[in-house]
Amino acid sequence: MISRKLSGVAPQTEVPRGAIDTQMHMYLPGFGAVSGGPGLPPDPLPDAAMYREVMRWLGLDRVVITQGNAHQADNSNLIACLAEMGDIARGVAVITPDTTEAEIERLSAAGVTGARIMDLPGGAVGLEALEAVDAKAHAAGWMMAVQCDGSHLPVLENRLKALKSNWVLDHHGKIFDGATPEHIAVLKRLLDGGKMWFKFAGCYESSRSAAPDFADIAAVAREIGAFAPERIVWGTNWPHNAARLTEEYPCDAALMDTALGWLPDATARHLALVETPQALYGFSALQA
Repeated sequence: MISRKLSGVAPQTEVPRGAIDTQMHMYLPGFGAVSGGPGLPPDPLPDAAMYREVMRWLGLDRVVITQGNAHQADNSNLIACLAEMGDIARGVAVITPDTTEAEIERLSAAGVTGARIMDLPGGAVGLEALEAVDAKAHAAGWMMAVQCDGSHLPVLENRLKALKSNWVLDHHGKIFDGATPEHIAVLKRLLDGGKMWFKFAGCYESSRSAAPDFADIAAVAREIGAFAPERIVWGTNWPHNAARLTEEYPCDAALMDTALGWLPDATARHLALVETPQALYGFSALQA
């Protein structure tokens, strides 16, 4: 059992109407873990009711639900979560090179607008399928979310540059070995290519510096945020599956303030929370 923090003092960040959390996982009863994945998060199951509390706490209005590794390539839980959350939600699913057009159409009808590449332990589909998944995502009008060891970005640059789909580099790039000037140059070239976006989420997963400042991640985030503020999206990374004990569980308001504080100004924060993810993930524009 774990006690997740679902409410508290509101974030200091000014959160605009229509704000979107682009990185989180949700789990509903009745959907067991699939072999090959890391298993379900600790009880109680982090479900829709819990996440709605977090939304109220942080002032969020919309959400992108990402297929969790526990369910591998079985998107049944994701489809149920999208139905539970309704039109305020979009989904990022796992597809494989063998996924049929009919299945992609079924996922699209459920609210899926993206495909996930997760090239780290426990991931369902890794970089070996990057181009094949990209072809299917592009044909469907989807984006892609790519998570890998960003230490290898210089080697991966040409493959990533050739992607047809719009895509997001997840979790601050996860440059586990530490960002060098070469990594920063690659990131900037990919951003300039017009297909890549950069996600502020889960800074603690690759930081080699201590909380609460995450100085190594902060340095990269500030530089990339100033370079291309219109290409940043943000996510909570709820329910923080790496935390297995109550005392390890982070404060979402504090994480939000920290990450969004790395952007240069309020205009950049508004872009990252509303306009940019709204367009990238296929949400309807806000009505006046």
